[in-house]
Amino acid sequence: MPILLALTVPVLWGSTYAVVALFLEGLSPVWVAVWRALPAGALLLLLHPKRPPLPWSKVGLLGLFNITLFFPLLFTAAYRLPGSVAGTLGATMPLMLLLLQWLWQGKRPDGRALGLALLGLTGVVLLLNPSADLDLIGVLAALGASLLVAQSSLWMGNWPVRDALGLTAWQLFLGGLMLVPVAWLLAGPPQPVAPSAWPGFLWLTGLGTAFAYWAFVRSLNRIGANRMSMLMLLNPVTSVLLGIALVQEHLGWGQWVGIALVLLALILMKRKPAPRADEPVSPRATPAIGKATG
Repeated sequence: MPILLALTVPVLWGSTYAVVALFLEGLSPVWVAVWRALPAGALLLLLHPKRPPLPWSKVGLLGLFNITLFFPLLFTAAYRLPGSVAGTLGATMPLMLLLLQWLWQGKRPDGRALGLALLGLTGVVLLLNPSADLDLIGVLAALGASLLVAQSSLWMGNWPVRDALGLTAWQLFLGGLMLVPVAWLLAGPPQPVAPSAWPGFLWLTGLGTAFAYWAFVRSLNRIGANRMSMLMLLNPVTSVLLGIALVQEHLGWGQWVGIALVLLALILMKRKPAPRADEPVSPRATPAIGKATG
């Protein structure tokens, strides 16, 4: 069932923050990004050695946004913020997708969607209360990472392909290659990784990247960018639960209210509005499954 595969994506991505706290503390965020992306891309290309299913320019653009720019921002947020906070900021992706669709495609949000977006933004403001003493760089990195994923999701929704595995492999491989000189410039040459960090890298590279990104690309083509973005509400839920259970994180009551408002907005966005009394009921339509199956 497509929805079950899609649900694994935010759950696996939501575990990133706990994995960093448990296994990858003290490592360079940009080199962690390289070791997450490049081996995953190389592994998928070995398993699926085919040409990219899109023109090189489009694959390169997706690799730049989804990997080269996104991963350093993601790990910067993971190292500077509690996982619950970083995950909740990541769940603003549906709100950003609405904004991007309005800006680039002229799809103006209706009043209901706009109201829910404002509700979610209110939650973010509460979450980022100055008294919480949150790291500004980490906050901007988390929001920037969400914006990049929203934009690339919009592109992939408009560029459906049948070879989701091939597109995933090339995105990760090209994006990882472009990350190497960035990491070298920002953090110097790579340092040896202690054996204690290997379980974290195995989780992030295998399940959190190779599998999760394939599931993400496939799900975008099967259920659409908007529905996929709504499922990202499980990202902060996973982050909060793992952060509390494994990393002993604690949040103030104001931050909990903020998280609740963000989740409420996303849950309500997923629900279809009830038809008005004067609105004719249309015949039941066959659900769309997308232009490609991956």
